[in-house]
Amino acid sequence: MPKDLIFLLIVIGALFLYFLVALIKSIRMVPAKSEYIVERLGKYSKTLEAGFHLLVPIVEKVVYIQNLKEMTIDVPSQECFTKDEIQVEVDGVIYLQVIDSVKASYGITDYQFASIQLAQTTTRAIVGTLDLDRTFEERESISAKVVAVLDDAAQKWGVKILRFEIKNLIPPESVRKSMEKLVTAERDKRAILEAAYGQKQSLINTSEGTMAEMINISEGEKAKLINEAEGKAQEILALGKATAESIRKIANAINSEGGKEAIKLELSQKYFTKIGGLTKNKNKVIFPGDLTKMNELLESLGIEV
Repeated sequence: MPKDLIFLLIVIGALFLYFLVALIKSIRMVPAKSEYIVERLGKYSKTLEAGFHLLVPIVEKVVYIQNLKEMTIDVPSQECFTKDEIQVEVDGVIYLQVIDSVKASYGITDYQFASIQLAQTTTRAIVGTLDLDRTFEERESISAKVVAVLDDAAQKWGVKILRFEIKNLIPPESVRKSMEKLVTAERDKRAILEAAYGQKQSLINTSEGTMAEMINISEGEKAKLINEAEGKAQEILALGKATAESIRKIANAINSEGGKEAIKLELSQKYFTKIGGLTKNKNKVIFPGDLTKMNELLESLGIEV
């Protein structure tokens, strides 16, 4: 076989293989949450979304592949100086998402690297306006300010900054020891205050219990006196009623037939009995009248004979 023919066959085979490879490369399967940037003869042509696509061999090719999922990027630790000239180490995490594949491909060389650099410079600037104590208290505020600056710049890159979180904010060793001593002192102070409050509350509870006991005793004594007074009143009332009833019965008896004679006899007996008792123990008794005149004595008592 002539050498020219062999060379021609090799060239044709190479061209066929080249076109075959180009044809295979022109077949593109774009996965979900991804976009491919296609150029035609070195110029942007179109954006391929998720699904099957067939490109024009040799003329069109995929030059950028953009991931549309939310991404996390670590911001390396850096040294920052606070307003009171204290050096702290700060690192963080950026959460971002590509929302415009064309801008993300042509608007900047590397949006991830640019986001990291801008986050670091912004963090240094913000920390420099705060005292050390405030940097710990306003971590959320620092993160929000960094997000605002990043998101404003990232709009040109076709990227949305979702949030920025500070992972670590580490002061120097000497400052950490001082802060630990301060925290320990504050903890001891709270413990002392809690103990004092507990003792105070215990005394209050004891005094309240004593007061309640005294009140109960007083109420009991009061109720006892009231009951005794009511009992005496009832006794006096009953005695008065009995006396009145007795007097009423005596009056009825006097007014009945033979009543006066019976009363006279009863009083005479009691009169002489009492007189007999006065003479005991050698007592001297002086009587103002004649004991034999019983009728006059009874009449002086209001009893008619």
